Amino acid sequence: MSRVGKKFILVPEGVEVNIQDNHLNIKGPKGFLELDYDFCLKVEKQENMIFVLRCNPKDRARQTKALWGLTRNLINNIILGVSQGFEKKLEIQGVGYRANVQDKKLVLELGFSHAVEYSIPDGIEIKVEKNIISVSGIDKQEVGQVAAEIRFLRPPEPYKGKGIRYVDEYVRRKVGKKATTEGSK
Repeated sequence: MSRVGKKFILVPEGVEVNIQDNHLNIKGPKGFLELDYDFCLKVEKQENMIFVLRCNPKDRARQTKALWGLTRNLINNIILGVSQGFEKKLEIQGVGYRANVQDKKLVLELGFSHAVEYSIPDGIEIKVEKNIISVSGIDKQEVGQVAAEIRFLRPPEPYKGKGIRYVDEYVRRKVGKKATTEGSK
């Protein structure tokens, strides 16, 4: 039984929820998002709470139970996104590594012979302060995907730690050749 699916979702003030057939429209102060959910589930709104229910509570299908919890979390993420928004922070480490935003592009100098340009998708806002890149938006999946794509341009390497990493990410460092040759003398 899904423990996540049983929980109700609290709708904050200023967020408007419309349910039609298997389609959900959610509008809030930060923007508008929509979601199509599976036909084996029902979404009901009572006052300022949303409940996700299975159409047939006796249905023991594994997929139905998995979709129940997933749908509840997707709706919760949409409500959080349109009311508060999501943000991921990346840190650039390395001598001469820098970033700036020009028009709708993030321009990164990452030690290559050329500058790397990343096109910023619609609905995503990127800010750069010193060596911190902030990726923000209302869609949690899209914010995470953009942050992962930027990190992929120059992932942190284990010897000197240079590259792009999440602010709270720990990069395990390797000792390298110098320490292994000293021990053999």
